[in-house]
Amino acid sequence: MLVHLSIRDIVLIERLDLSLNDGLSVLTGETGAGKSILLDALSLALGGRGDGGLVRHGAKQGEITAVFDLPAGHAARRLLSENGFDDDGDLVLRRVQSADGRSRVFVNDRPSSVSLMRDLGVHLVEIHGQHDDRALVDPDAHRMLLDAYGGFSTEVEAVARAYAEWKGTETELTRHRAKVEAAAREADYLRAAVEELSELAPLAGEETELAERRQVMMKSEKIATDVNDAFEELAGNGSPIPALAGLLKRLDRKKDELPGLLDEVIERLDTALDSLSDAQMGLQSALRSLEYDPRALEECEERLFALRAAGRKFTCPVDDLPDLAARMIGDLADLDAGETRLAELAKLVAERRVVFDRLAADLSAKRHATAADLEAAVMAELPDLKLERATFIVEMRSDAERPSAAGIDTVEFWVRTNPGTRPGPMMKVASGGELSRFLLALKVALADKGSAPTLVFDEIDTGVGGAVADAIGRRLARLASRVQVLSVTHAPQVAARATTHLLISKSASEAEKERVATRVAALEAVHRTEEIARMLAGESITEEARAAAKRLIGAAL
Repeated sequence: MLVHLSIRDIVLIERLDLSLNDGLSVLTGETGAGKSILLDALSLALGGRGDGGLVRHGAKQGEITAVFDLPAGHAARRLLSENGFDDDGDLVLRRVQSADGRSRVFVNDRPSSVSLMRDLGVHLVEIHGQHDDRALVDPDAHRMLLDAYGGFSTEVEAVARAYAEWKGTETELTRHRAKVEAAAREADYLRAAVEELSELAPLAGEETELAERRQVMMKSEKIATDVNDAFEELAGNGSPIPALAGLLKRLDRKKDELPGLLDEVIERLDTALDSLSDAQMGLQSALRSLEYDPRALEECEERLFALRAAGRKFTCPVDDLPDLAARMIGDLADLDAGETRLAELAKLVAERRVVFDRLAADLSAKRHATAADLEAAVMAELPDLKLERATFIVEMRSDAERPSAAGIDTVEFWVRTNPGTRPGPMMKVASGGELSRFLLALKVALADKGSAPTLVFDEIDTGVGGAVADAIGRRLARLASRVQVLSVTHAPQVAARATTHLLISKSASEAEKERVATRVAALEAVHRTEEIARMLAGESITEEARAAAKRLIGAAL
């Protein structure tokens, strides 16, 4: 429930700290004292639309803090946990509204978003008023309320799960069918491409390896030519070695005839011949090392050029050709096995549709039966609220051809305000006062089922008095035994049944005496009697009004 509300610099409210209790709390006061401002501030803390005009004149910003005490496992706690927030202790929502229109949101003192605050607010507080867009008049919520009244949470979850499984399988079937159809359109191309790539059998990294090998062989060819030319010069027909050898022999035979004169020449020629012979053998050894098969170079180039041609043809890097071949083989396998898988998925879709239809039909039957019970429960509340000639209708339409995660039913609360008139949606047919009383009857019938832990009723007793106001008070008190109820009221019959009575008034501002500010005070017994007497008599409070106030309070006990 809401345990504390703190407001700073919002319209007429300069500074307000309000502690709230369970049961029925009423807020009373003169018209214009600021009762609606209080609810506007609370709405802002629940994710309502921000507006710089809400900031008190002269202030840079306003601030609202709402503190809630919630049981473990409450939907708001689960929502906190799902969004990464600590869900221990009290839940604190804080909204800072700047005068320039900007707004900041804090959840448990951590920056958050307005959307999360709004989602939390739905689970925390319901504010009901005459044609108030925050009230429980949204047709989308009516089905959930009917389910809550019937206690169908397990059935609703089962239907939602069956719907998700059916639609998920249907989506998978659609995707698979599109894939098979696309593969079928390219079947001939795929088969030719797979055959070509299978014959080529490309390997990862093969292009780099072949290119390097080709470079080595091409260099070897050029070097071998130069070495062979050198070898031919030394060992061929024009080789200088035989001529030098013959010259050396002739000189060697003549050296004795010229003692000492030719020794050095002969020695140098002998060394030169040895060096030339060594060079010839070295060239011969190099030629043997550089020997290669020209066919190997040709085969290497053919393979390399074939891979590169395939890369250009299939518009992908040569190294990606193996992966492309694998994908194409997989696509062909999908095509070949596609019809079988399509049949399996189609069968599964049909089976899951049958499961959903059965669960949705069962839930729909329960809803129809429970709709009659809810109608009777609300109708039982109407006479005392002076709506004895009205009819409350749970308008249900079931269409198996328009399923959703919620089943096959649309639910909307309708009313007929007088016999013989045409029934219609509650929001459109009922007047402001009637709508408030219909909503009260509905909330009493629902009690704590599907309800937020705090209900706020904004002047739902406007325009009624006497027995009707008393009936409203009794019903608010009944509701307050299940959930926390706050009611802004002008009816003394309602105020008399409160467990907490809060008086809203205007007085001089603490900071600026010439300006007014809204004040809220919890009334003790004597002052409460005086306030209810004022509500009965107006400005001039008589002893008769005080006596009537005491009787109202006594009757409410």
